[in-house]
Amino acid sequence: MKIDHSVPMEYSTEENKMKILGFWIFLGAEIALFSTLFAVYFTLQTNTNVGPSASDLFHLSPVMIETILLLSSSFTIGLGVHAMRLGLKKPMMTFFGITLVLGAAFLGVEVYEFVTYVGEGATIQTSGFLSALFTLLGTHGLHVTFGLLWGGAILLQIKKRGFTPETTNKSFIFSLYWHFLDVVWIFIFSFVYLKGLM
Repeated sequence: MKIDHSVPMEYSTEENKMKILGFWIFLGAEIALFSTLFAVYFTLQTNTNVGPSASDLFHLSPVMIETILLLSSSFTIGLGVHAMRLGLKKPMMTFFGITLVLGAAFLGVEVYEFVTYVGEGATIQTSGFLSALFTLLGTHGLHVTFGLLWGGAILLQIKKRGFTPETTNKSFIFSLYWHFLDVVWIFIFSFVYLKGLM
């Protein structure tokens, strides 16, 4: 395996470069998935039947907490990748660990939000609006949950093997995934919650 030392380790082999390219293509498919979910939500957002509307249901406080948590995690994972490129194992693992803690806290607030909605009689079966809302938020939440498991597995590999072309490649690809989830959340925050609160 030929290693190019003139580029960051995650790009240092031809196989690594192809994996990163392949992951960008995968993210294109994820964009198509979330675009479809947003389109369904926008189509059904006024279909409230006898259930609550967005303005009845949404509260700014938990949404702001979720947003701060997720955007902070995007910052910490960026610091983790920077530390990795400097060859600093402990800081890299610390920043990735903080990212996962922030992601878990985000999920906790989201679960609380869902439980609150259901307690107010707003379930996935109440209306088209709520069906689309729960599907969009739930799909994003499932992606975050998967990310927590994936990130945890990467931390275990870094702890065991250190920085290799393989582990740095996995870490970098995971950071792309995590940034993607943050971008999706910005769209959810802007076009679902803020628009719904107006």
